[in-house]
Amino acid sequence: MDQQKIISELNFKAVRSSGAGGQNVNKVASKVVLSFDLLNSKALSDHEKLLLEQNLENRLTNDKILILNCDEDRSQLKNKEIITKRFLNLLQKNLVIPQERKATKVPRAVIKKRIQSKRNLSEKKQNRKKPDF
Repeated sequence: MDQQKIISELNFKAVRSSGAGGQNVNKVASKVVLSFDLLNSKALSDHEKLLLEQNLENRLTNDKILILNCDEDRSQLKNKEIITKRFLNLLQKNLVIPQERKATKVPRAVIKKRIQSKRNLSEKKQNRKKPDF
């Protein structure tokens, strides 16, 4: 995964931020919307595209476009930096293939301990009965 190639494929759009902010909120477009076309990306291999498509299926649009928003800061430039870092972290996290779990046997000591505790409980209950003369 070449980060510079991927960053060159990103589309940024500045939008007016929602919410409270006084008179400035109506004039300044500080919110940044990042969109990344997964299918038409030349920076990712087919295997990486497939992996990302599976892992990010609930975040992708029907056209396989990933859209992220950021309006944390008043500065459009800082919001652009934040959203780019967040996007790269998201890609790296979802490109990792988890290790397969290896099934292990139950240790003999654990089996012995379980059987012994069952025996102890059984003896305890047997001792509660009335003696048979």
